Amino acid sequence: MNLIESPLRAENATINAICPAGDPWMGTVRAGQVFRILDLAGNQAVDTLFYNATRPSERYSAQDTISRNGRLYLGAGSALYSNEGRVMLRIVADTCGRHDTLGGACSSESNTTRYAHDKRYMHSCRDNFMWALCNCEEALQRAMGKRDIAPNINFFMNVPVTQEGGLMFADGISAPGKYVEMRAEMDVLVLISNCPQLNNPCNAYNPTPIQLLVWDAT
Repeated sequence: MNLIESPLRAENATINAICPAGDPWMGTVRAGQVFRILDLAGNQAVDTLFYNATRPSERYSAQDTISRNGRLYLGAGSALYSNEGRVMLRIVADTCGRHDTLGGACSSESNTTRYAHDKRYMHSCRDNFMWALCNCEEALQRAMGKRDIAPNINFFMNVPVTQEGGLMFADGISAPGKYVEMRAEMDVLVLISNCPQLNNPCNAYNPTPIQLLVWDAT
């Protein structure tokens, strides 16, 4: 793990928000600004999508990001690429050290397939993404919708790949106060689902709030 701490202080942030357990959040980070996601209680998975704020058809690409970084798990020094091959953000500080690119977002369908039929109606990250795209002003201004949900990053989530090529949802390696910090290389629209999952250990079976901070370019 390449762990790098940040010199930035919360009292100097231009945005300092709490996203409650299990809720969505949407906001814009301008080019040059630094965006931090802070795991307040530990082991909280944060499903995240990024879009070009002026042209949302350009969005975070898991395939390009994995290929160009040459690794499955993101950390300090990783660049987040768009589906047009451009760098959207760079991870400039990270005290967790491992962020998942493969596990995707939970949904009613995956809850049913992985766990049980009676889990179908449990709240999910896909529900959060859809709610934000249909209700947040940032999405409404850009006529965004269901088609804009793409494979996402799961910050702080631990999804090991087995020798057979399968995925496991394992206990998180984050802890209270761990964070990941990214510098935007273009104006980006951020869509977060603060994962409400109760069926696997990605949230220690107990979803908790996160803190979101943005600093202006220096």
